[in-house]
Amino acid sequence: MSQRTRLSGGRALRGLSFAALATAFALPFGIGSASAAPAAPAAPAAALSCDTGRSAVDDYTGFALCQNTGSAPVTFWVHLVCGWAPDVDGNHVTVGPGQSSQSTAHCGSIGTGIGEISVVTA
Repeated sequence: MSQRTRLSGGRALRGLSFAALATAFALPFGIGSASAAPAAPAAPAAALSCDTGRSAVDDYTGFALCQNTGSAPVTFWVHLVCGWAPDVDGNHVTVGPGQSSQSTAHCGSIGTGIGEISVVTA
């Protein structure tokens, strides 16, 4: 048995039952009998243990010394916020599991020095 259902805007849907319409409107909102597909397993998080700091001889040079404590290679670099000078990124370094390495960067001399040091991973 088909019914005629009138929607706003003067459009009519023919040949759809009330149950079909209710299901069509309920599914986008998570209501109804549709089951969600299982989520894919999450990728392992990057596992870095890092020490950051300023150079002992230059307040404009910062570093990140990181060890990969995970089971896959990780690429990282140091990011410096340099006050009045543009922010800078250090060299990109890839470390394998159990390895350590360092990324360094230098703020421009027109700035006020390093305001913040952070580590970024790819």
